Amino acid sequence: MGPPQADPTAISAGSAAPHWRSKKKKSEKRAQRSSGSSWTQQRGCCSLLYVCTLWCGVYSLWLEMEKTKNTDTADVLPGKMCVSAVCFITFQELKLKDKECERLSQVRNQLEQELEELTASLFEEAHKMVRDANVKQAGAEKQLREAQGKIDVLQAEVTALKTLVLTSTPSSPNRQLHPQLQAAGGRGSYKRGGGHVRTSSAGGAFQTSSGKPEPSTVSIEPVAKEEREMDSVLFAEFLSWNQHPSLDRSSAFLSRVYREDIGPCLSFTRSELSQLVHRAVENNSLTIEPVAVSALPMVKASALECGGPKASVETKCALSGLSRVCRHRIKLGDKGSYYYISPSSRARITAVCNFFTYIRYIQQGLVRQKEEQMFWEVMRLRREMTVAKLGFYLTDQG
Repeated sequence: MGPPQADPTAISAGSAAPHWRSKKKKSEKRAQRSSGSSWTQQRGCCSLLYVCTLWCGVYSLWLEMEKTKNTDTADVLPGKMCVSAVCFITFQELKLKDKECERLSQVRNQLEQELEELTASLFEEAHKMVRDANVKQAGAEKQLREAQGKIDVLQAEVTALKTLVLTSTPSSPNRQLHPQLQAAGGRGSYKRGGGHVRTSSAGGAFQTSSGKPEPSTVSIEPVAKEEREMDSVLFAEFLSWNQHPSLDRSSAFLSRVYREDIGPCLSFTRSELSQLVHRAVENNSLTIEPVAVSALPMVKASALECGGPKASVETKCALSGLSRVCRHRIKLGDKGSYYYISPSSRARITAVCNFFTYIRYIQQGLVRQKEEQMFWEVMRLRREMTVAKLGFYLTDQG
């Protein structure tokens, strides 16, 4: 007997079963691929990394299915699908967490940047406040020093004004404050060469050393009493100015004084320097001080032997341009140069300065006199400017 023949029907049936399974697998794979591709098309906004990961999962599933062809596909496929679904869900969660971390990182960076900007602005504001405080402190200290200096000057001026008000009135001027009155009164008493002295007798006789009267050959003139009469126009201008006292030239009172007294009194040969002196007197920045002979230009050696600083040394006056005895010099402001002036020029400048000083006292409310008394004091100061302009001045006999 030969070997047993195989049943052709069984062989065909046995071979047909695996063929059917492979077709089913292929159909399922095609279904899965078609579903995966449709899902990919619907989720076109997904990233390339997500798509690659999905396809890698499908490919790994397909390899597992190829390895397990002889096993039951119905038992393996659901487990693999569950694993893929879990992986997909996990990937989605990781992606969401990654986006959340990126958003929080951006928020942190923004907060750090805002914190840095805020810190920088706070430091800048603090430095600015410190700088402003230092500037204000320096300005306050400077103003305090200036105020203290002004207070000292005003106290000195008030003291001088009190002395002036208490010791001088327009009706009876004080001879100690006005040396010209003493000089005028002193000219009447003199000594004669024969040893005769003038007495206070009404007959005007002279006595010799032996005591016998001798008829006088000098006639004694009676002392005239000074009379005055108020000008109504000038007094009205002064009253109008005194209601609102100021140094403005627009008022009729000061305009007249500038035109008739101040201008002519400060008009010198050197016109440019005269204008500077005029401006310095108005601004109260002019200084007059005595000088020693050693400070004068072109000092002769013989002059030093004749009395030191008060010796008769001639130098050129800066205002008149004439060679005169200059014992004083002026300075215009704090940083100006010194100019040597003659006694006549000094008398003219001093007269104008006295007028401005009294006017400033009235403006500051330091004069406690009646309007008529203040008017006569102003007239006296104007007369001094006129007299000085005409060339009359007093010299120091010391």
